[in-house]
Amino acid sequence: MRVYLSENTFIDLLLSSAEVYKKECFGFLLGYRLEDRFIVEHAFSVQTANRRHKGVVYNQKNHKKIETILARFDKLQKIGDFHSHTQFGPTKGLAAPSTEDINEMVPDNIYLIVAINNNEKTMPWGENRDGTISGSVSEFFFKISAHFLNGATSVKRAKIHCPFPPGF
Repeated sequence: MRVYLSENTFIDLLLSSAEVYKKECFGFLLGYRLEDRFIVEHAFSVQTANRRHKGVVYNQKNHKKIETILARFDKLQKIGDFHSHTQFGPTKGLAAPSTEDINEMVPDNIYLIVAINNNEKTMPWGENRDGTISGSVSEFFFKISAHFLNGATSVKRAKIHCPFPPGF
């Protein structure tokens, strides 16, 4: 499985996670799914999420307010969500799903995790061998991973492609 991130998605992921750094961000991914890939066109941050250092809680009743608007977009669908894992003291945020993350996954969706940490050394953006993308911007180092359910319970990592970061 592959995940293609648009320039808008890339920018939204970085800004959403940096804005609330030290607490986790949460948002939804809009795009479409093909047989072997997800195309993510937009990522929008959920403003009503209850953010913490180690977790984020989203109130489903608030989602009902935007469901009718999302239904109007013919070519875009909600195809998953994203959230950040942040550095807390010396403990680095990791771009890997927690047990809670895995328990909330549903089939046919894609889940992005943005690990955001203090930048210790400026690194250029690039695609990594493990299917993630990473790099630094300003005072932050980011690593973004994508995950999906393969079958009912097996979590797999998808390979991310994003043409925007290398020229960033």
